[in-house]
Amino acid sequence: MGSDNEKQPEGGYDSTRLPPSSSPTYTVRITFHRASNLPVADLSDGSADPFILAQLTTSHKPRHDQDPYLRYRSKTVQKTLEPEWNSSWTVAGIPSSGFKLDARIYDEDPEDHDDRLGKVEYESGKIDDAGFKGVKEQAFKVKKTGADLKAYGMRWICMGFHKDLKLHAELVMSVEVLGKTEEEKDGEKEQKGRNSGKAYTVNGFWWKHYSPMIGRLAGTKGKDSKGAEKYDFEANEIQLQGPVPDELYHRYVDFKPFVSGMFTGTGLRGRLLHKALHHQHERIYNFNRQTEYGEFPDGPGKEMTLKFLDMVHYDQGGRIFTFVITLDGMFRFTETGKEFGIDLLSKHTMHSDVNIYIAWSGEFLIRRLEHPDKSPSDPDQHTHPADPIAGGPPKSAPPKDPAAYEMIIDNDSGTYRPNAKLIPVFKKFLERQFPGMKVTVMNCTDDKLSKIKEDQKRTKGKEGEGMVVGQGSTSSLADGDGGSISSSDEDELEERANMVNEDREGNGGGSNGMMGHLDKGVDAVEKPKETMKGVMGMGKGKEERERAEEKEDQL
Repeated sequence: MGSDNEKQPEGGYDSTRLPPSSSPTYTVRITFHRASNLPVADLSDGSADPFILAQLTTSHKPRHDQDPYLRYRSKTVQKTLEPEWNSSWTVAGIPSSGFKLDARIYDEDPEDHDDRLGKVEYESGKIDDAGFKGVKEQAFKVKKTGADLKAYGMRWICMGFHKDLKLHAELVMSVEVLGKTEEEKDGEKEQKGRNSGKAYTVNGFWWKHYSPMIGRLAGTKGKDSKGAEKYDFEANEIQLQGPVPDELYHRYVDFKPFVSGMFTGTGLRGRLLHKALHHQHERIYNFNRQTEYGEFPDGPGKEMTLKFLDMVHYDQGGRIFTFVITLDGMFRFTETGKEFGIDLLSKHTMHSDVNIYIAWSGEFLIRRLEHPDKSPSDPDQHTHPADPIAGGPPKSAPPKDPAAYEMIIDNDSGTYRPNAKLIPVFKKFLERQFPGMKVTVMNCTDDKLSKIKEDQKRTKGKEGEGMVVGQGSTSSLADGDGGSISSSDEDELEERANMVNEDREGNGGGSNGMMGHLDKGVDAVEKPKETMKGVMGMGKGKEERERAEEKEDQL
């Protein structure tokens, strides 16, 4: 990394203060009840798979213009033009000036892009303790502005023959004020209406995403509800209860010239990389009919902790997970490991959906404690991994007591480089989210952490025969080796950048000297003449062309 005197790249921890609210703040619950008369999106069965993507804005000033928007996605209702969601979004920290809501209805299409079916815009006006009446199961006309043409094209045609048909769809929703916002600081409730400078999600829910296609490419398998083994890939999301502490505010690190363009989508290479990573995020966190969904109506508690432990398979198999926590507390994670190749420029960038600012990122693992009543640091304490303690995997089912587990989580992310000085703040936040489970936050430079991860990997080699969920590289897997993932995003980006440079210089870098599809795409746009020569075999000797053709035949 170099000495402290060397100039460090820009990014990482951002100490910019959050502008406070100039008025009391309120907590509002928005409920999307149902919709009617939606247009047909799937012509094959005359139906649709509708969901709502909502965005809420207030008069709060963000720290930076690049801060992500406050958004919410409802569950999907399959095969209907009259969906009933009854999905609620509870948002705290809304100023007395009110908020604006943009609720867009989409048709879910995992194989293509989601079709836009229309939108509803709502402005609350001023909010106070008694005067704000809100709305209760009120119907709003769904505007066609921005909707896909095919969604309403057939309806326009049909209206020419059936004058009694209605053109517009309707969305029924409720908006109610629950009272002034209470916020927590250092574990104690502060006074109502504290001048918070941000709005944030309060209610908890979770998503579990499955992708057989990515599972086949990555070589990862799992068991279905009947115990049958099949290819699958698993990605997880848990909406943590806000607010995320203001101090947890990190920007991507500019340690390579192309990184800034990748996040901002500027420049030819930046636009291509930004789009590719966004597409990778959509593929990993793919919403389809296999996606599972649930809620935590009572907030953080034993139910939420056990659901998290279930999503990470307790202490089975010696897994290590890569994660990102967004500024609004969305906790996204998948398994990762040295044995998995990765065809992404940065796994943390993929998890964040190329967000410029996040709260925290790194890796974590779960250990089972032999003595739940003792501290993990107690000399008499033993854990699995690495010790074969009784009362759980691999010989029996895992205990369903949160106190029997410890989460070890770190800041191992070269992309965002969370500040180690904020570990105590991050630890308190996680302990509030997962009560009962022991939480240990470690700095990625800690030698003890390296030893713990090595123990985890050895256990995985012995016990990891069950479900394996990881991030795989199609190119590396096709080559027959497992590929490799370094423990730091920075190492991955450096290695990838070197591979690209070597490929361009003709030095045979990367995976068997083959350039990744994304890099080939970039070169095809930037260097069309050279690309055409490569495709036609021009500029190569006969022997070199034959070797290249033989290598392509083997893939």
